[in-house]
Amino acid sequence: MTVDLSTSLCDVNFANPVFVASGTFGYGMETEDLVDASELGAIVTKSITKYPREGNPPPRIVETPSGMINSIGLANIGVDKYIEEMLPFYENIETQVITNIAGFSIDDYLHVLEKLESSDGTVCGYEINISCPNVEAGRIEFAVNPNLTRELTQALRSATEKLLILKLSPNVTDIGEIAAAAVEGGADVLSAVNTLFGMSIDTATRRPNVNTNIGGLSGPSIRPVGIASVFKISKSVDVPIIGIGGIKSAKDVVEYLLAGASAVQVGTANYRDAAIVTKIINDLTTYCEENGIATISEIIGGVEPYD
Repeated sequence: MTVDLSTSLCDVNFANPVFVASGTFGYGMETEDLVDASELGAIVTKSITKYPREGNPPPRIVETPSGMINSIGLANIGVDKYIEEMLPFYENIETQVITNIAGFSIDDYLHVLEKLESSDGTVCGYEINISCPNVEAGRIEFAVNPNLTRELTQALRSATEKLLILKLSPNVTDIGEIAAAAVEGGADVLSAVNTLFGMSIDTATRRPNVNTNIGGLSGPSIRPVGIASVFKISKSVDVPIIGIGGIKSAKDVVEYLLAGASAVQVGTANYRDAAIVTKIINDLTTYCEENGIATISEIIGGVEPYD
């Protein structure tokens, strides 16, 4: 049988629902000799900020059981260099590109978005990182405060007609409340989840294993949190959701889709195998063939919860 893996987020179409997550695939240029970008659902770029950032000093990444803790600190080339060097590159690749934007104030976010809007670039939308847990001067208050989430989203909505995606934090009491605030502010799509707070300690030196003491936990250990978050969000708002957290196989993708996601992002697994997304996409096709599924839409939201 022929399987149609295509999916859509509002009026933007994607060849398949498997994207690469921000911060785990560079800007896409770094992996062009390893991965055929045309096979990916989309590339979500590293977070872009108003000015270049070196990020946090090392140590800033450590492996943990079933995952890793990172404290990279939003290291990036800044919006001006991104426009100059990366946007021309994206004109020549055959997949959708979503620019991830980070900031420390509403003005910061607006500055980056407005520069990108005036650059005439080919990206299909913006993912707004309001929930990075490893930057001290932080934006975590945006992620946990529904009023600030709504205010930020409204400001960004007024500056673009492109796809606007809010990336939500799992480090909240009620993710449904934050999701609702983002949608009220004008978000088209929600992505969930970013990393959880995490810490590990070297028992020989008694020092934390990352320089900021606490970092962001990702990998298979957080997958149940991500799936539960997608399910909760799907019951709170009626917008497309991108599931993130611990995906390393086609089965994991199907779980997220059943929970209510229209697409997913693969993150930490890219560090182990830069070509894993292609393998997951191929395996997803096989899963659909074996289970008589002709289109991805047949899976989305298909979980049968207990009463």
